[in-house]
Amino acid sequence: MPTLRRLLTRPELALTLLAPDSLDPEVLPAEPAVPAEGVDASVVWVHSSDLLDPTPFLAAGHLLLTTGTQFGTGDVVDDAEADARYADYVDRLQACGVVALGFGTEVVRAGTPQPLIDACRARGLPLFEVPFRIPFIAVERAAGDLIAEERYARSTWALAAQHAIALAALRPDGLGATLAELSRQLDHWVALFDASGKLDRVFPESSLAATSARGLALESLQRDAARLLSAGKRASSSVIAGGETLTLQTLGRPGALRGVLALGGTTALDRASHSVVTSVIALAGLSLEQNATLGRAVGHLRSGLLRTLLLGDLDLVQGVAEQLWGALPPSPVRVVSVQVAANRRDALTEWLELRVETRPGTLFFALLDDSVVLCVEADDRALVAEACSRFEAWAGISDPSGYDGLPGALAQSGQALDRAAEVQPGMVEFAAIARQGVLALLAGTDAREIGLAALAPLLAHDTEHGSGLVPTLRVWLEHNGQYGAVATLLGVHRHTIRARIGQIETLTGRDLSGFPARADLWAALLATDPGEAPQGRGSRSLDRDVFAK
Repeated sequence: MPTLRRLLTRPELALTLLAPDSLDPEVLPAEPAVPAEGVDASVVWVHSSDLLDPTPFLAAGHLLLTTGTQFGTGDVVDDAEADARYADYVDRLQACGVVALGFGTEVVRAGTPQPLIDACRARGLPLFEVPFRIPFIAVERAAGDLIAEERYARSTWALAAQHAIALAALRPDGLGATLAELSRQLDHWVALFDASGKLDRVFPESSLAATSARGLALESLQRDAARLLSAGKRASSSVIAGGETLTLQTLGRPGALRGVLALGGTTALDRASHSVVTSVIALAGLSLEQNATLGRAVGHLRSGLLRTLLLGDLDLVQGVAEQLWGALPPSPVRVVSVQVAANRRDALTEWLELRVETRPGTLFFALLDDSVVLCVEADDRALVAEACSRFEAWAGISDPSGYDGLPGALAQSGQALDRAAEVQPGMVEFAAIARQGVLALLAGTDAREIGLAALAPLLAHDTEHGSGLVPTLRVWLEHNGQYGAVATLLGVHRHTIRARIGQIETLTGRDLSGFPARADLWAALLATDPGEAPQGRGSRSLDRDVFAK
């Protein structure tokens, strides 16, 4: 929309700004004063009225012209009552959203009443004087021409913007290119949240983190995106956060929402901008729906190729993969089993597809049961780490293997994944488990209850009598039944250790002179309280480095 400033600077209208005194912000009255942005307000339409209360016929963004008939004719004394009448009049206009007031002189009275000037200055409402020789219709026509010119320019821009966005949609990463182009055309940041409400991508990349205020805006956006998605319906929302107007719109069909598009900036969107956003919403929704359908088909193909690869037909898989995605990673490879929340699995596979596209020959992946299985280069640490961090996933990594040993490597990654899933999201390497020994695996099985049953008499005795049978047993087994060494470590006499071991044999009904009984109780200790096991002797404490040497 055209601004008041553009009208005031039209020489043929000869308009004189009275409040403030000048268009130059440097010479505006200091206090009180019309804000400099007052003369840059958008004019939606121009209306003329001499009613004392014309607000029922006005709307926000209107510019009002009046000859002042409602204030009386001739030269009148501007007393306190008259001042109040002018002040109330300006208050009504400002409350209605009128952007400026134009006073036509020499029709009813000479000049603009000073109380009206004072009231406008005090309340920050721009006031300008229209000379007698300039009819109101000339001002209205000039404003109408500017509005029509602006609308034509914005319509032309919208067509050009939609053309640029349509071209962007034809690029390899059509969705990302479309959103990036929308951000550039609107001069707004644009963000996409996936179906789980998590931030998927943002353009430009640094926009949301640029200021702390935008950081707060991101938190607000995530809450609102999750709220819209949980409803399962097509919906939109606008919020104010961090000094910006933020708009959110769901993408996809009701009951099958694919995400939320969010955009924001310091300037409001006009009708032309909204039309561009609407077209992008349609493109993004279609793209996400097509991606989901195509992704399912490609996922089935990838799963079939992985199963074929596990059966040993490397040539067939290599030939198909080269045609579609590029060569398989060179041998040796590591197999990575990744577990992620079901509502984030599609986002993970889409991200992996982009990695395959940008780095062909370094990654192959497929869905296998409930896991995403990756074949990566033997030293590719960053890819697995980024996947776990970005998608809050768990990953188990095998030892390096040739493709002929892929089934064994898959089994290793599965075992490592089982251990990784016991703690917070992250990576566990099979080699880290192997260093702990076979008995360390008991901590992740159902052996805990059996171990507790085996140790129950000792635990009960320690609780009732304050004895230290379980700690003594642990140290004694660790030191291969050497009474002297254990006595020294525990600071007691060796006969005390012998007495405790004899008591343990009586309570458990086991003869600890033989290896099987000792191994059984050691396994029970590992299964019930692995955190206490000594390092290097079956401890549960994991080395979570992906490729520790």
